[in-house]
Amino acid sequence: MVLDDLGSSLRGTLDKLRGKSRISEEDIEEIVKEIQRSLLSADVDVSLVMELSDNIKERALEEEPPAGTPARDFVLRIVYEELVGLIGDSTELPLEEQTILLAGLQGSGKTTSSAKMAWWFSTKGLRPAVIQTDTFRPGAYQQAKEMCERAEVDFYGNPDNDDPVEIARNGLEETSDADVHIVDTAGRHALEDDLIDEIEDIEGVVQPDTSLLVLDAAIGQGAKDQAQQFDESIGIDGVVITKIDGTAKGGGALTAVDQTDSSIAFLGTGEEVQDIERFEPDGFISRLLGMGDLGQLAERVERAMEQTQVEEDDWDPEDMLQGSFTLHDMQKQMEAMNNMGPLDQVMDMIPGFGGGIKDQLPDDAMDVTQDRMRKFSVIMDSMTEAEKEYPKAIGASQIERIARGSGTSEEDVRELLQQYKMMEKTIKQFQGMGSDKEMQRMMKQMQQQGGGGGGGGMGGMGPFG
Repeated sequence: MVLDDLGSSLRGTLDKLRGKSRISEEDIEEIVKEIQRSLLSADVDVSLVMELSDNIKERALEEEPPAGTPARDFVLRIVYEELVGLIGDSTELPLEEQTILLAGLQGSGKTTSSAKMAWWFSTKGLRPAVIQTDTFRPGAYQQAKEMCERAEVDFYGNPDNDDPVEIARNGLEETSDADVHIVDTAGRHALEDDLIDEIEDIEGVVQPDTSLLVLDAAIGQGAKDQAQQFDESIGIDGVVITKIDGTAKGGGALTAVDQTDSSIAFLGTGEEVQDIERFEPDGFISRLLGMGDLGQLAERVERAMEQTQVEEDDWDPEDMLQGSFTLHDMQKQMEAMNNMGPLDQVMDMIPGFGGGIKDQLPDDAMDVTQDRMRKFSVIMDSMTEAEKEYPKAIGASQIERIARGSGTSEEDVRELLQQYKMMEKTIKQFQGMGSDKEMQRMMKQMQQQGGGGGGGGMGGMGPFG
């Protein structure tokens, strides 16, 4: 994740404050140095780093912590608020008719982002259309067309026309029924005059309501000049940061936001069209500091469950809480988990599980867990419907047959059955709660486990409510 090194090092430094009721100037100096080191190594502009660290130091030394507040929680809150202030609000994108123009260099991820954004708008009940105007890059038209087909959104492009301005004009006319028009433009390997002239001409035709600069999270200090030139040319209202699921540092993108006096609109979190998040500063920083993001988690869960139900019309997850829990239910739960995206991203959103706990796990822990889930799914595919409905009746001979049919070991099958028993026990606990108050009490406990007393992130509210 972007600036993940900052989150990891800050958590380690803040943990040294556990048990302290008051903090010294030496404590603050150590925290500020960690922040400076992490941000500078992530390619954040020096002036931004100094401004942020000075603000944190001044507030931590001059403000009085509320009575009974541990030193760690007091400093954590200041760091959280100042980081949110550094990143700023999310770009305003109303759920109504609008035209969005995407700009950026070649390879930044504009074409992929255009389809992802269109998919996102479609989930909000709007009809989007992507207009592909890139006549410079071979394959741009085909890539955009295929991505839009996967996103199931309208698309316009013309591979036989080499005039991007005319394509933009015709595209608006051909997709006039759409609510949201997303215009993808050509990029270059560098900021060349013909690129600037072309995008200015397209802007004049489409008259966008919002212009977004698409930046690869790996971009370094060069982001400053790039952002400034695009801003002077067409005016940048927001930034889309792509490829944050890799090892990219991400600081250059934050510098671009500051340089253009804009904000972040979307985060690209993977290669699929669904791998996009509307940027919410509270939840983003909350995840960074290991305090979870229940708002984003709830959205992913809802989307995954809906997708799983569409694939399996006769399965309703609420039935599990009213009747018996079967291996069929377990398999559908695993499919829903898979639809939520990479497990490490999901863990970051759970208060008490992301951040510090994840830092202690082996590097391949998430991959091992997902491999295990895939193996379990293969095993269940080798079972009969009766075995899935009544797993307690599965005996030694059946275990041998299932292992042989799935290409796994008998030990793997027994491990699956043991996992099923544990999940069944958990489901019965949910069934025995009996009231909404019990559920609310459990959720409150979850939130309090995240961030060392600061609470868990609750979407736009932030972890400090």
